[in-house]
Amino acid sequence: MRSRIWKAAVWVAALCSAAACVSAQQSAPLAAVQPTEGDFITHDFKFSDGLSLPEVRLHYTTLGTPRRDASGRVTNAVLILHGTNRAGRVWLVPSFAGVLFGPGQLLDASKYYLILPDQLGAGMGKSTKPSDGLRAKFPHYDYSDMVRASQLLLAQGLQVNHLHLLIGASMGCMEGYLWGESNPDDMDAMLLLSCLPVEVASRNRMVRKIMVDDIRLDLSWNNGNYTEQPYGLRAALGHLLVVGSAPTRWQKEYPTAALADKFVNDYIDQNMKTTDANDFMYQYDASRNFDASKDLGKIRAKLLLINPQEDFWNPAELGIAEEEIKKVKNGKFVLLSFPESYGHYTFFQAAAWQKYFAEFLRDVEK
Repeated sequence: MRSRIWKAAVWVAALCSAAACVSAQQSAPLAAVQPTEGDFITHDFKFSDGLSLPEVRLHYTTLGTPRRDASGRVTNAVLILHGTNRAGRVWLVPSFAGVLFGPGQLLDASKYYLILPDQLGAGMGKSTKPSDGLRAKFPHYDYSDMVRASQLLLAQGLQVNHLHLLIGASMGCMEGYLWGESNPDDMDAMLLLSCLPVEVASRNRMVRKIMVDDIRLDLSWNNGNYTEQPYGLRAALGHLLVVGSAPTRWQKEYPTAALADKFVNDYIDQNMKTTDANDFMYQYDASRNFDASKDLGKIRAKLLLINPQEDFWNPAELGIAEEEIKKVKNGKFVLLSFPESYGHYTFFQAAAWQKYFAEFLRDVEK
C-alpha cells in the first residue's frame, strides 16, 4: 500500500500537466464540491527588478464558498501555495485532497473556502509566465513579486480580506514566511511544509545554479529564443529528479538497474513535453534573494513547520529549522522521521503528517 501511495504522489506531482492531473487523478471525496477555475487580470504590475507589465493574468482554482462575519471579514478562507514551477490544481491529487478536502476531513471543502492559485510565472500554471511570449525579456521576478501577485488576487480578484489559514509547500512555504512578516495580520495561522526560512545558499543554491546553467550555457537556448526545448533542459530535469529523491524508498521501488533506468527515462521524457526552459529558469532563479530569517519575529500568526527527515533541499542534519523556529513567537517545528518521511515531496502525502496538522488546527480554532 505504501508503495502505491508513494508512486501515485510522485508521478502525479512530477509528470502531470495541471489539466491531466485533474481528469485522471481527481479525488472521489471532491465529487460533492467541484473545483471552480477563474482568472483575474491586474494592470500595471510593477516588478522588483524595475520593469512592469500592463497586464498580468492570475489564474486560480477554488473549492467551497467564502463565509463572512457581521463586519464583512472572511472567516473560512484557506490559501494553498504550490511549489516551484507547478500549479494550484496539483493539490487535487488523492494523497492530498483525498485525505484533507472530503466530508468530515480537516479541510472539508463544504466548511472551508479553499483557494489554489497558479502562481505568477509557474510553468505548469495558467498565470502569466515567460513562455506566454516575452521569453527571456520577461521581468526577472522574485518571491516578493509572487507574494504580492497572490495578495492582489485575494484582495481584488476574490474579495478575500482575511485568511484563516495559509498553507505553503516548498517554494510556497518560503513565500509563507515573507507573507507572514510583511502582512502579519492577514492570517490566523500558517502550515508550512518542506522549507527553511534562511537564505538559499550552500547546496540548495548550488543545485539551483547548476540547473539554470544547464539551460543557459546550452547554445541551443539561444538567449531564450529557441524553436524547440534546448537539450540542456534534460540535464536540468535530471538534476531536479536527484534532489527530489527519497533514497530509502527508491531502493525498494527501483532495486535493479533496469527499473532505475526506466524511471529516469520516463520521468525526463514526460517532463520534456510539459516543461518550458525559460519558465523553469525563471522559477528557480526567483529564490536568488530570499532570506526570511531576519524578520521571523514579525510573524504573529500561529505557525507549524513540518519538514521531512530525508530532504535533499533542506537537510535535517543541519539543525537549521530547530534554531530558526525559536524566533517565531507562536511557532512549532515537527521533523518527520522514518518511515513518515517521503523525501522533499512528503507534503503531497497528507496522511504522513495530518495528525500534527490536526493538533495544530485544534489549537488554532479553540
